[in-house]
Amino acid sequence: MSNEITAFLANKENDWSPAAKLLLEEQKKNWSLLSNNYKSLSTIEVKEFEFNNFKLRVQFNPGRITSTSADVSETSIENRKCFLCKENLPPEQRGILYKNNFIILVNPFPIFPEHFTIAKTGHVPQEIINSFEDLLSLSKDLSKDYIVFYNGPKCGASAPDHLHFQAGNKFFMPIDFDYKNLKDKSGEIIFYNEDINIFGIDDGLRRFISFESSDQEAITKLFGIFYSSYKYISDSSEEPKLNILSSYEKDTGWRIIFFLREKHRPSHFFAGEKDKILLSPAAVDYGGVCITPLKKDFERITKNILIEIFHEVSFDKNNFRYLAKVLEEKIKQI
Repeated sequence: MSNEITAFLANKENDWSPAAKLLLEEQKKNWSLLSNNYKSLSTIEVKEFEFNNFKLRVQFNPGRITSTSADVSETSIENRKCFLCKENLPPEQRGILYKNNFIILVNPFPIFPEHFTIAKTGHVPQEIINSFEDLLSLSKDLSKDYIVFYNGPKCGASAPDHLHFQAGNKFFMPIDFDYKNLKDKSGEIIFYNEDINIFGIDDGLRRFISFESSDQEAITKLFGIFYSSYKYISDSSEEPKLNILSSYEKDTGWRIIFFLREKHRPSHFFAGEKDKILLSPAAVDYGGVCITPLKKDFERITKNILIEIFHEVSFDKNNFRYLAKVLEEKIKQI
């Protein structure tokens, strides 16, 4: 099956989910590395920890060792070929051209039962401010089955030099089940009208802003206000540290969660061999599925260690409150 056929099916149905599923099945048949890695998902070990109003799972997934431990320093990136550029993809890899701007690829090192990487056709840096509307479009067009997510260039993206999103099965991450309860019990309303609802949520480990709306124009406009406010408070000359989950439902529209960060990786990641834990939180980890590629780390990790890690990498509590206040005031002025 050619890329042209899968792309044609997607365009014909105006729903990209069936085409993505078709691509996955084709790749399982014709790419042994990918096929074996998807089969191995059935043997992956998982343990779960209960917190107030939410859960976190820890997944032992040895296939994610390259991504989790990726060297994303400027020197390393300059000295390697970009693995998301079309000319550098494995010969077995196929993709779906999405609106001439992105290529939907099956991720050969899955976390989800169905896991995709959506790479920009051109080699441009990982940056959300100029690609946010692409995130909205993708999450709507893939909404039948998938949630779309974004890792910032210093927040888990293993290719910070090449713009890309990822997609995986809805209701795989605990946040999909926990969100409403977290909003009701740990959230505060930042802004609320008939077009868009914005909440600030602090569950004790993670701090995030959420948008709920079916109005794409309103979301895009207020995202710009949020982004500039967050960047100012983060005192960052680059993109402020964040991970994003974007889902879409026909009846309610988009739900976008912005996880706010202080650090890329916790001190546990850099500790000596005895204390080191190879866990580098990104969007999926913040969504409640924490990935440990080493068995020793999976066995050792505890609820208290998870608390330490998320406390260290998540946005400061006082700054979070200040951001919510600034955001509220700026929105009132428009």
